[in-house]
Amino acid sequence: QVQLAESGGGLVQPGGSLTLSCKVPGDVSTLFSMAWFRQAPGKEREFCAAVAPGGQSTKYTDTVKGRFTISRDNAKNTVYLQMNSLKPEDTAVYYCNRVNWGDFGRGLWSWGQGAQVTVSS
Repeated sequence: QVQLAESGGGLVQPGGSLTLSCKVPGDVSTLFSMAWFRQAPGKEREFCAAVAPGGQSTKYTDTVKGRFTISRDNAKNTVYLQMNSLKPEDTAVYYCNRVNWGDFGRGLWSWGQGAQVTVSS
């Protein structure tokens, strides 16, 4: 059973920035595409961003494109989500998971606890 651990969430004012981290098991970290998802209160979990195994390709949903940046450091077995220009509608619990490239709507491992991000003044 793969254990994912998200961290870095918090309370931030509109227009602010946060960086989330996701620790991936070392023996699989370089093999798979990884993605960030989010789930706002009362809404379905949705895809935000994905990064290919080598970090050379990325994909973003339109609502975060230009504001969020996904990256990975395979030496540290960690995937990041740099979030800038945050808006109240970005408030959600953020999760990372493995995905198949091109099938971004489905996480393939068990979900972790997630990281709460709250954007409010």
